[in-house]
Amino acid sequence: MKNVDDAPLILVIEDDAAILRGLTFNLEAEGYQVRTASDGASGLSILESEEPDVLILDLMLPEVSGYEICQKLRDEGRDTPILMLTARGEETDRVLGLDLGADDYVTKPFSIRELLARVRALVRRHRKALKLPEEILIGDLVVDFRRYEARRGEENAGEVVTRSALLTEVWGFDRLPTTRTVDNHIRSLRSKLEPDPSNPRYLLTVHGVGYKLVV
Repeated sequence: MKNVDDAPLILVIEDDAAILRGLTFNLEAEGYQVRTASDGASGLSILESEEPDVLILDLMLPEVSGYEICQKLRDEGRDTPILMLTARGEETDRVLGLDLGADDYVTKPFSIRELLARVRALVRRHRKALKLPEEILIGDLVVDFRRYEARRGEENAGEVVTRSALLTEVWGFDRLPTTRTVDNHIRSLRSKLEPDPSNPRYLLTVHGVGYKLVV
C-alpha cells in the first residue's frame, strides 16, 4: 500500500485506444499517477500488485469484462472506488454495475470536466477512508471497521454478505437483475422472519455493503 501523501494513483481499464489516450493525458495533467490496461485480464494483473485510489473501468472489455472485475474486487473485500464507463442509454449496464459494487458512472461520450470532478470526489473519499483505524476499542467493546462488526470479548454474531455475492449466488451473474431485486427479496424475507419487519432485529442492513443475519 502506497503512502497516502503520494500523488493519487488512477488505474484506467479501457479498450478504446483514443479514449485511453485522452484519459491518460487529462489525468496526468491533473497531477495523478496513471496506470492503464486495454483488456480485463491485463487490468486484473495490475490489480494484483497495485491498490489504486480510483479504478476507471469500462464495462465491455475483452478477455475479462468490467462486470467480472468489479465483482471480483468486491468479493475479495477490496473497497477500491470504481467509476464505470458505460454506453449512453444502457440503463441495464449501469444498474448491474452499481449492484455489483461500483461507486459511480459516466456515460460515453462524456465530459472530461465531469469525469475529473467525479474522480476528485472518489479520491477524497478513499484517502479519508485510508486514514481510519482498522479497529477501535471502547472499554471492552471492539469496533472492527474491516469486518463491519462490533464485539465484546468472544461475543460476536453475523457475517456481512455483499449485494454482489447475493446476486451471483442466488440469481446468477448473467441474469441481469434490476436494482430492486435484492431489496425486494430482503423485504420478503423480513416479512417472514421478523416480528416487526419495519424494525428488523435479525436480517440487518450494513449500509453501502450488504446484509447480515444476526441470530
